Amino acid sequence: MRIGDLSAATGASARSLRYYEEQGLLASTRTVGGQRLYPATAVDRVTLIQSLLAAGLNSTTINDVLPCITDETLRTPWLAGRLRDELTRVESQIEALHRTRDILSGLVTEYGVGPESLGRIRFPGGGEDRAGDRRPDRAGRRRDRQRGELVAARRGRGGRRDPP
Repeated sequence: MRIGDLSAATGASARSLRYYEEQGLLASTRTVGGQRLYPATAVDRVTLIQSLLAAGLNSTTINDVLPCITDETLRTPWLAGRLRDELTRVESQIEALHRTRDILSGLVTEYGVGPESLGRIRFPGGGEDRAGDRRPDRAGRRRDRQRGELVAARRGRGGRRDPP
C-alpha cells in the first residue's frame, strides 16, 4: 500500500508516516521509482503508534516499548515498569496542571475578571466594550449601534483614535 492509502486508512498525515519511519517505528520498502510501499499490517501498527502517542509517550519511548507490545514473547516485567513510569510522569503533569488551574482561578476571582464584571471595559486608544459590541477591530473599525455596520474610528490630533 502506498503512503496516501495508509494515510487515508489511518487518518495519519503522510508527513507523520514519514516521521514514524524516520524514528524507526514503521518500516516500508521502496519501488524502483522511490515510492514507499507499506505492508497491510502497517494500518494496525500506525493505529497502535497513534494510541501510544495519545497516551503521552514520546517517539523514543514508543521505539523502546513497541517491540514488547507487538510481540507477546518479549513482554516482560520491564514493559510493565516502563509503562508504569510513564503513567507516573503523566499523573505528575496532571497534578501540575491542576495547581496551575487553581492559581489562575484564584487570580480570576481576586481581580474580578469574569462574566459578572464584563459590563463595561475601557480599551486603550478609545472605545468600550459592552458584551463585545463596540470594541475596535485591528483596522480601528467599530460597530455602529444604530446602523449595525462597521465604521472607521475617528482620528484626533497626532493620528490617535478619539473615543467614539
